[in-house]
Amino acid sequence: MSQTLPASAAPQASDQLRLAKRKKLFILLGSAVALGALAAGSYWVLVASHHVSTDNAYVAAEIAQVTPEVSGTVREVLAVDTQAVKRGDILARLDDSDAKLNLAQAEAELARAERRVQGYLASDEGLQAQIQARIADQARSNAQLASARADLQRAELDLKRRQALAKSGSVSGEELSNAQNVFSTASASLAAAEAAAKQAEANARAAQGSLKANQTLTVNTTVDNNPEVALARAKRDQARLDLARTVIRAPVDGVVAKRQVQTGQRVQSGTQLMSVVPLQQVHVDANFKEVQLDKVRIGQPATLTADLYGSRITYHGKVAGLSGGSGAAFATIPAQNATGNWIKVVQRLPVRVALDPAELRAHPLQVGLSMEVTIDTASTGHSE
Repeated sequence: MSQTLPASAAPQASDQLRLAKRKKLFILLGSAVALGALAAGSYWVLVASHHVSTDNAYVAAEIAQVTPEVSGTVREVLAVDTQAVKRGDILARLDDSDAKLNLAQAEAELARAERRVQGYLASDEGLQAQIQARIADQARSNAQLASARADLQRAELDLKRRQALAKSGSVSGEELSNAQNVFSTASASLAAAEAAAKQAEANARAAQGSLKANQTLTVNTTVDNNPEVALARAKRDQARLDLARTVIRAPVDGVVAKRQVQTGQRVQSGTQLMSVVPLQQVHVDANFKEVQLDKVRIGQPATLTADLYGSRITYHGKVAGLSGGSGAAFATIPAQNATGNWIKVVQRLPVRVALDPAELRAHPLQVGLSMEVTIDTASTGHSE
């Protein structure tokens, strides 16, 4: 006789089968989750933990400001925005009429200074000759003084002898009178000789003083290195430089931007005329969160992509430096967090990334474009 199963046995078997399948699915799902977590953990440990990334990054450059070094009226402007220029190319010219006149005046003043110094040197020679003549005059005066003294001594002796003889009547009164006249004449001659000697000595000292005064202008100098000539030459060189500065040239290779000058405009020294952006020397300023920077070092490699080209173009660079402070620290109006409702905000610090020049030439970038930057912090980098 055949044995029959109860009516509830079939549903129970079906339920057990479904439970077994569900258990198997949960096991498979748990295994998949575990494998995913293991893969994510492995990726974090092996890859992600050694890289920091940010999309808060922009192309930047050391923009050269074009300003005139002298004041003047703009005669012509030879550059426009977006124009590529090379270092030394003429961007604008100022009216150079005044500068040419100043240069001509300075050159004339230099020539006059050279001739004036040549006159000083010639005066030295003339004064030296004059001193020799005064010394000769002084020697002649001294000789005349000595002769006058000798004549006076003879006249005095002769007078005394005749005075002695006159008492005995051996000498006439006329002879005695003549002797007295000779003595008086000799005395006068001696006084004149003494005065002439003093005059000759004074003339000699005056000539020596004139020579010393003139030599203060020429001592240890020539026409070329005399201070007066050097000063006039410096003024000439300054005038020549001011004339050259009426031609305004590009300070670097790059692209003209922000042109603000027009022909006929009167500009002062230091007025910004335009800018030149050196696109071949751009870099990237990447603003990383402060919590990302503990392992960032100068010299670490970085990979970058630009929104301009998308992910199909990858740039390679290196960390060139870290800013000395966050953007908030250098803001025009820094944040003041001394109030009671202070809320902590994660700060960002600019990191400068230098780019490969060859890649820049192949795929140029413009200042201000958005970039995405990833730094490999596994590299030790190097200090600069």
